[in-house]
Amino acid sequence: MSAAYEPVIGLEIHVQLATRTKMFCGCELVFGDPPNTHTCPVCLGMPGILPVVNAEAIRLGLMIGLAFDGELAQRLVFHRKSYFYPDLPKGYQISQFDEPLVAGGRLGSVGLERVHVEEDAAKLTHLGSSGRIGGSTASVVDYNRGGTPLAEIVTLPEIHSAEEASSWLRLLRETLRQLGVSDVNMEEGSLRCDANISIRPVGDTTLGTKTELKNMNSFRFIEQGINAEVARQIALVESGERVQQETLHFDPRTGSITSLRSKEGSHDYRYFPEPDMPPVPVPDELLTSAVAAREAVELPLEREARYRDELGLHAESARLLAYRPPLAAYFERVAAVEAAQQDDTRLQQLANWIGNDLVRRLDALEISDPADSKVDPAALAGIVDLVLAKTINRKAGEQVLDVLVAEGGCPETIVEAKGLAAVGGGDELRPIVQEALDANPDVVEKLRSGNMKPIGAIVGHVMKQTKGRADGGEVTRITREILGL
Repeated sequence: MSAAYEPVIGLEIHVQLATRTKMFCGCELVFGDPPNTHTCPVCLGMPGILPVVNAEAIRLGLMIGLAFDGELAQRLVFHRKSYFYPDLPKGYQISQFDEPLVAGGRLGSVGLERVHVEEDAAKLTHLGSSGRIGGSTASVVDYNRGGTPLAEIVTLPEIHSAEEASSWLRLLRETLRQLGVSDVNMEEGSLRCDANISIRPVGDTTLGTKTELKNMNSFRFIEQGINAEVARQIALVESGERVQQETLHFDPRTGSITSLRSKEGSHDYRYFPEPDMPPVPVPDELLTSAVAAREAVELPLEREARYRDELGLHAESARLLAYRPPLAAYFERVAAVEAAQQDDTRLQQLANWIGNDLVRRLDALEISDPADSKVDPAALAGIVDLVLAKTINRKAGEQVLDVLVAEGGCPETIVEAKGLAAVGGGDELRPIVQEALDANPDVVEKLRSGNMKPIGAIVGHVMKQTKGRADGGEVTRITREILGL
């Protein structure tokens, strides 16, 4: 990919809201039920139907706006967005146009243009050769999904790589999940992403002609699709051709990009106010409920900042815990265990043992929540405190953790039963270190010359003699002391 060009990317994310019923009717939303079993005259677009707004969908949309610090609309205004396709029985979609539910806002490094609510289309499936009817390949439509409440989140064109887009979408998904407005299950279509992509010479501030990649439903496909389209546009420009504004499809199996249609503008959809739903003020009770629900949740970026700024955790640890609520809850229970040493060092060590050692072992057992494991929070804290006190070394601590994951129990009892206590202080270790130095005169010569790299040979010798129970740092200190370094 040429370094002379900069990608400019904006995202349009469709989020299925966690309501019991559809956006404008009372049909239940149940994923996986037989096709066309959750329909009614309203969502099928029968003549004379009158839609009624789902108040819960509006409340969830307001919560999203509050989480992003956007400007909330004072009134609800819906428009008809006209287009003709078999999955849209009315021939139009009820959406929002120039007065979205939320204007502006920001999530992390990316600004938002708007968040609006609308209804989803039905699900169209194109059958293969086995679905031939009358000699032609058939398409079938399932109207169960038609009318599902959606929040469409539109970002500003402030993303400049596929990797940045994927990372930000992960943050968005976790934010929405913890907010409780959607299950954001990409496999079931609860979170779908379109990407508007253009390129421009590095240093230029004008926007190039954009294309739109439609309906990417995994982070890996999003990265692959954006990278493929950026490469395609660069190749066009460098060969003297022009990028055409169009809607595209990315095939993750072949890596190919194909054109679906020319890119529409708002005039193509012939927006006009929805005549069956005149503008109404946003009810105070919905806003009050949305504010209360939003304030009850600590979102990932907020938790990450608290762990980093108040608890002193490293940025990587703070982010890991903030993005995985079960780990965060377990960490806070472990950190609450009283200890002689309670400072930033201990808290960071607790985070390290949870985020690295414990998670690795639980992942192997397919346990996602440490609370469901046999490792009691007090026991995990006990391991860390034993290591910090140098009662055991880290390797022994890992052995204790293995037992706890498999059987549970008390760290002190396991240490005693398995003889894992660290070899005592300098008086006990000194003769063993001296023995190691006597056995490795070539290493001693290098150490005396100021080259400390071979110290590993001395530490290894001592570890072998003590069956891994010595403290490597203490071995190094005694070595320096004996050699006068």
